[in-house]
Amino acid sequence: MPDISLTTLLLLCLTAAAAGWIDAVVGGGGLLMLPALLVGLPHLQPAFILGTNKAVAICGTTGAAVTYTRKAPLDLGIAVRIGVAAAIGSLAGAYLASGIDSGVLRPLIMVVLLMVLAFVLLRPTFGAAPALTGPVSRHRVLAAVLGVGLGIGFYDGLIGPGTGTFLVLALAATLGTDLVTSSATAKVVNVCTNLGALVTFGLQGTVLWRLAAVLACFNLVGGMVGARMALKRGSGFVRGVLVVVVVSLVCKLGYDQWVA
Repeated sequence: MPDISLTTLLLLCLTAAAAGWIDAVVGGGGLLMLPALLVGLPHLQPAFILGTNKAVAICGTTGAAVTYTRKAPLDLGIAVRIGVAAAIGSLAGAYLASGIDSGVLRPLIMVVLLMVLAFVLLRPTFGAAPALTGPVSRHRVLAAVLGVGLGIGFYDGLIGPGTGTFLVLALAATLGTDLVTSSATAKVVNVCTNLGALVTFGLQGTVLWRLAAVLACFNLVGGMVGARMALKRGSGFVRGVLVVVVVSLVCKLGYDQWVA
């Protein structure tokens, strides 16, 4: 456990719970957790921040995934296949990440996010109900595995911000599911990608396990509460949170690009 004050630890615990809640509903919990760790542990090397964050996040995503699979009508087999593809894509993205200029990528991501925001606001019925009835076709499953899994997994390893949000929207569009089912599927995919990243960080010795264990308890509770709220309140609630998260992502990336 690093040498931190009780106040800082308490604030990190509360942030972990909030991040788990956001991540369970629509993705994007890293918007809270990563900056909080950077502020709370300013002298820690970035690799330890990233590794510890993954150890915390996997608990929340696992709790949310378990909660969703018990009540949401998702196809677990399809979700796992997409997750395995996403884990492979994430490894490839992480391998190439060191050669990418984030200053070039951030404006591009902001444009994509603004397009996503416009799409969600102009299509109020998107994801409100399943767009398709009956079993998902093999072509849609293949598109989800290759396009959503490998593509967004690659982005996650390359740069990361907004991965969960992109997953929810892409899964709803590709598989024709409502936003609640898309969030449920995204959590299963997130567990796969987080596990792959955590193994890498663990082998490198860049995880503060004792701190992560404390924060993970709060993240787990937040994730399970978020999943239950999404299931209870439906796609309209998820859509509202989605808009807030996308706007927050744009502001965060804009600050990193032009202010920080």
